Amino acid sequence: MLWVLTALILLAPLSAHRVQAETAPLPQLQSADPFVADLFRRSGSTGMVVVVVRENETWMQSYGQTYPGSHQKPNADSLIRLCSLSKIMTTDLLVKLIADGHVSLSDPLQKFAPPSVTVPVRTVRGLSGPPITLRDLATHTSGLPREIAYPAGDAGHFTFPDYNFRWQWLPGYRLRFVPGTAAHYSNIGFDLLADALSAAAGKPYPQLFADRIAKPLGLRDTTLNPTANECGRLLIGAKNEGPCSDTTAAAGSGGMYSTANDMTRWLKYVLNAPGVPVHQDPAATATYIEASQLRWTQGLGHAGVPNGIGLGWVHTNQADDSTTIIEKTGGGAGFTTYIALDPGRHIGIFVAATEGRHEGANIFRESNDLLVYLAGLSPVPGASMELAANEHRSDAQVRDAALHQKNAERARLARQIARTSVLAAVQ
Repeated sequence: MLWVLTALILLAPLSAHRVQAETAPLPQLQSADPFVADLFRRSGSTGMVVVVVRENETWMQSYGQTYPGSHQKPNADSLIRLCSLSKIMTTDLLVKLIADGHVSLSDPLQKFAPPSVTVPVRTVRGLSGPPITLRDLATHTSGLPREIAYPAGDAGHFTFPDYNFRWQWLPGYRLRFVPGTAAHYSNIGFDLLADALSAAAGKPYPQLFADRIAKPLGLRDTTLNPTANECGRLLIGAKNEGPCSDTTAAAGSGGMYSTANDMTRWLKYVLNAPGVPVHQDPAATATYIEASQLRWTQGLGHAGVPNGIGLGWVHTNQADDSTTIIEKTGGGAGFTTYIALDPGRHIGIFVAATEGRHEGANIFRESNDLLVYLAGLSPVPGASMELAANEHRSDAQVRDAALHQKNAERARLARQIARTSVLAAVQ
């Protein structure tokens, strides 16, 4: 019976702590300032903006400089490259078009392909499976690669490959795996998804985005084709990452620009915050594939061990864990971007930072810790986050290593408690 007593001793403090955390007054949002200021310092970033939305509260702060030597702090209207956070706007459009009856998740990509283009079904091993669907594209399970080509010379970020290039490339590609059986992060998959949505709606993607997202939400500076005024507000990191230009070529995967002001509106929208006139369909952030159902996942674990895959979103931690987070990471063109949500508690965080002269703290991991702190919960352990930062590890390896570490720690605590109980009994 000693093991039963040990388990009760182990679980009781955790249960009591969670009850206490749920009932205690929530930390004030501005209490995040020292934490983020220290994170900024350790990150090595040139400039950083942070937004937190919790219920009807909002906190926004900036750090550093708009560009090296400017001696000016970024502000709520500083222009930011959202990078891969663009993907969760693409999938928001996907959910809207599903609700309208224009598309379904089971629609094959072939349905929206240009005439004479055949979408591949064969893998590199000669296997043939089901056709790539919109669901596969939105969940990184299509079998397509991360990238297919990079711009030459001084071409700007997110300007290549364009529509014509990717559709000419596609028929000759052999898939990495049968669609739906594994997950591999794919930027080209999201650009093809954006093309499909544009075809289904009968509108160019920038117009579709403006009509269905930017205008209804009042996103004044969230765009693929910034004006000269907007480009003049673009944050710049330690090195010049190229021109501020039209990024429609990568509309679905990473081309969006935005500001902290607009991302505040976006957070309120996706969190269904009180008093917001337009709310996001919950289907946009739902889990669509359990990671355990896939052979492997790769490239989805930069902010935590992925347990569920949504439409562009990644779900970390177990579904019954009080610190479950729905998140999306972004990076490139001199920026690191991140958004993380706890929808049940109506709290979310957005972070954007420009690169510095050296790499530092893990912004994704520490933003997660800040989120659960402001939600009134204990921070999640960071060990698995450190493992996830290694791009060469599969997400399954990260999950197994984290589980081994967690079990080892539990076993150590159990042995310690058992020894204490035996000593107490003999005394």
